[in-house]
Amino acid sequence: MASLIQSCWLYLITHFSDFQLACLGSFFLHESIFFLSGIPFIYLERAGWLKKYKIQVKNNTPASQEKCIIRLLLYHFGVNLPVMLASYPVFRHMGMQSSLPFPSWNVILTQITFYFILEDFIFYWGHRILHTKWLYKHVHSVHHEYATPFGLTSEYAHPAEILFLGFATIIGPAITGPHLLTLWLWMVLRVLETVEAHCGYHFPWSLSNFLPLYGGADFHDYHHRLLYTKSGNYSSTFTYMDW
Repeated sequence: MASLIQSCWLYLITHFSDFQLACLGSFFLHESIFFLSGIPFIYLERAGWLKKYKIQVKNNTPASQEKCIIRLLLYHFGVNLPVMLASYPVFRHMGMQSSLPFPSWNVILTQITFYFILEDFIFYWGHRILHTKWLYKHVHSVHHEYATPFGLTSEYAHPAEILFLGFATIIGPAITGPHLLTLWLWMVLRVLETVEAHCGYHFPWSLSNFLPLYGGADFHDYHHRLLYTKSGNYSSTFTYMDW
């Protein structure tokens, strides 16, 4: 498996520049993981499958789901992609590379753990500030249009909030200059985590049943059900900041 991954990686770095991989490659990876992991929850909700695991009884209308997808595409191409392009010089300056050999798994896992902790800390305080009256009304209320969240609503937000969320996600990699493989693994895990937190289902196999301090869908769904003045549960991944 390791040799296969290295062979695939060698093909990528031989045929594409660092800029293409770090910017366009990252954008393509993000879009693929985000929509492939999020869209199934739309069909679960429409078909009524696994209904006993759904946290809220209420369903979203097909029109509201389609609105979410259209807005997401606009936001991703209009905000996310330009941010990725603009942040490339910072990553390069801090030492990000794509060449072989890969860093050791100890280095990769240590960095990703650091990214999760740092992102959760920044997200908690930023999210809490977004729930002050003025910012909620003019910015964060866009995200809360969906009181019954589904996977894709995780990135449905006001452009100003998207910039904040992007900052919380990339600040860790930006200050450590990781290998591109580490950056991609972090991106995949972060996307899957936030989609799961907004999926609207609490399964027996949900990570929150096995990982201490992990929030998950049940934790974040509570945040969407309540009024902004009484919401709580501001963290993105863990629960200890809210305690």
